[in-house]
Amino acid sequence: MLGCPNAGRGCSGAVQGPFAARGCSLDGTAINSAVYVQRVAVRFEYPVYFTRGFLAPESTTLLDALCRLEQRRHRVLCVIDDGVAAAWPDLGRELEQYARAHAERIELLGVQLIAGGERVKNTPEHVERLQADLHRLGVDRQSFVLAIGGGAVLDAVGYAAATTHRGVRIIRVPTTVLAQNDSGVGVKNGINAFGAKNFLGTFAPPFAVINDSAFLRTLEARDQRAGMAEAIKVALIRDASFFDWLEKNVSALAAFEPDAMAAQIRWAAEIHLQHIASAGDPFESGSARPLDFGHWAAHKLEALTHHALRHGEAVAIGMALDCRYSLEKGLLSDADCDRILALLTGLGFTLWSDALDELGADGQRAVLGGLRDFQEHLGGELSVTLLTGVGSRLEAHEMDAQLIDRSIDFLRGQPRQSALTMRPAAKP
Repeated sequence: MLGCPNAGRGCSGAVQGPFAARGCSLDGTAINSAVYVQRVAVRFEYPVYFTRGFLAPESTTLLDALCRLEQRRHRVLCVIDDGVAAAWPDLGRELEQYARAHAERIELLGVQLIAGGERVKNTPEHVERLQADLHRLGVDRQSFVLAIGGGAVLDAVGYAAATTHRGVRIIRVPTTVLAQNDSGVGVKNGINAFGAKNFLGTFAPPFAVINDSAFLRTLEARDQRAGMAEAIKVALIRDASFFDWLEKNVSALAAFEPDAMAAQIRWAAEIHLQHIASAGDPFESGSARPLDFGHWAAHKLEALTHHALRHGEAVAIGMALDCRYSLEKGLLSDADCDRILALLTGLGFTLWSDALDELGADGQRAVLGGLRDFQEHLGGELSVTLLTGVGSRLEAHEMDAQLIDRSIDFLRGQPRQSALTMRPAAKP
């Protein structure tokens, strides 16, 4: 029972329960409105394991992930990226052997393949088919989906799991550099729709993530390189010491040396996780999203090239564009901009795409539509992360089209391909 300031002046003098004392007006006249303020605090916690050979019979990593809340027999449906299955033809058999070896804790409901890459995100039938299988198999909220694949597959399978029974437990096993150091350890799921990147999706933290470095040894050089763009991104927006380390180890990283790649992945993943936990907006309810530095142009370039550009390749171009724009805007020094571009080209990235010169129906560069898409995705005012130095940033709420044009013109004159670009991946 709450006291009312108008008690004794025609008011009953009390408002029931947790409602604010707004049941009457200042003159004591009763009104028919009240406000109940509901507050819900939800704690999300999930482990990220860094390991090698998680399906070896003696490994307990998967068991630890499945049983971290309950020691019982868990029902598991495994969904594998078809590209991963082609590179690892014994993977399904290894899963079945592992489940048999640990039958007291695992009931394997099946092993299914799903289209890899952007195919799975561009074709809704893949998600619908998986949801139908989850229904057919009686997968419930205490069951698990074990998703093994690249970032696109983890996005799509995560979306299917998050929208089944309002959330089925999912364990992610990222198999690419990009997924292990960035998207696979985060909280986003989604598919493309209506020509827009990740138009349909959810924020749903995984139950656990298993980063198994063994999967990296079968990746093409192009995919290993593309994944490092997101490591550079988090270094630029969060950690200058990580950027220094990347510079010092550029030759080892360009040659995809396993120890250097593992260190890069772990450092980048930890920064990503720290940002999600500490930045105050893990589900992006506001308009700022610094983890998407360089992405307003990158997402548009992916669409304009019909995904001929890998995501990481587009991000590298987008970061180069925004670095140069930051310089043109007077925010970033020439020296820092030169360092950033040198690291990108030293790792073998090409900082140009002819799609940057493609014109839209309005006669302007089509890539500028990425700014509109970026704003529409979150709503509110436009918010683009720019750099004030290596490891420091600010949020800009408007972008000068002329400065963007000048920055694009600058990129046109950059080397199209580093000598390191064609260097083969390191052999296991």
